Amino acid sequence: MKLGDLAALIKANGQPHFGVFERPVGDINYRDYDLRNAMDKPRGKLARHFAFNQFQFLSLCCDELIIGVAIVDLKWVSNAFVYCYAPDSGEYDEFSFVQPLGLKTAIHTQPNNGEAHFCSGKNSVKIVAGPGQRHLTVSLASGLQVDAIIDEEQGYQPLSICTRAGYAGWVYTQKTTARPVSGSVRWRGRDYDLAAMSALAGVDWSAGYMRRETFWNWGSLSAHLSDGRRIGFNLVAGVNDTGYTENALWLDDQMVKLSTVVFDFDRQDGEAPWGMRSQDGILDLRFEPAGQRSEKRNAVVIASNFTQFFGRYYGRISLPGEELELSGQWGFAEDHFARW
Repeated sequence: MKLGDLAALIKANGQPHFGVFERPVGDINYRDYDLRNAMDKPRGKLARHFAFNQFQFLSLCCDELIIGVAIVDLKWVSNAFVYCYAPDSGEYDEFSFVQPLGLKTAIHTQPNNGEAHFCSGKNSVKIVAGPGQRHLTVSLASGLQVDAIIDEEQGYQPLSICTRAGYAGWVYTQKTTARPVSGSVRWRGRDYDLAAMSALAGVDWSAGYMRRETFWNWGSLSAHLSDGRRIGFNLVAGVNDTGYTENALWLDDQMVKLSTVVFDFDRQDGEAPWGMRSQDGILDLRFEPAGQRSEKRNAVVIASNFTQFFGRYYGRISLPGEELELSGQWGFAEDHFARW
């Protein structure tokens, strides 16, 4: 079922709208949700606050430069990370910052008309969404500077869904890939012009009362085909697989919904290729890792075993009347366990 324009996700009865949305939801008004425990007893304000998770992940991709940026607000703790990789030289830097109790961190509840920011000392990450664009700014003590504007105007067609999560929770996510991006990056004393490099962006905006323990495998691409068309996809197993999937493909500005995807990989061998196949036969892909960002945290309340790879995609994409080939375009894959 597809739903039309919605000003707010939570209905008057305290329950979410579930399904795939024609357009993004205006406000993820989670405070209006009737949150209860497994025995159907209402949960208090503190539980409602600390159980709600939010994050944004943005990727910038081209042959010369790959950048990943995230702001994560888990209420008990927040963090941000930024990494840069230069495929030609193999140069790589990553930066990660943590704030207890979400200090100096905020992610507004309006996916397309709000701000997310994180600050730790002289390091700051900010994402501002407004009409037709999403503006990323990064300023780090290391000297890394990012000022990128992602085009979300003409032809913008994100995947927006809300699904159940566990017995009493839900997750709303809004994703898009292969969006044109302009702006600049300064890294290791060099300046990069994102538009001149034909860089493309991917955006993941997610929030909800997620399962206490969850996992996901993820694949993402934002690239150009040999004929110049933009190609992108978002592939996931886990998290939002309760009735709907968050699997979709974008060819230029046209979104194609995909069925479930099988991820075939060796968790203990970070250099081994991944296989990704959609059950509808549209995708049959091989992902070859070139590098990774990994992090393990095991605290009393929360835990995370996170590995995000960047590498090259190969394989076929079968669409009605047309078969496309990927021949080494750069993208991402991820294996993640989380206890929130």
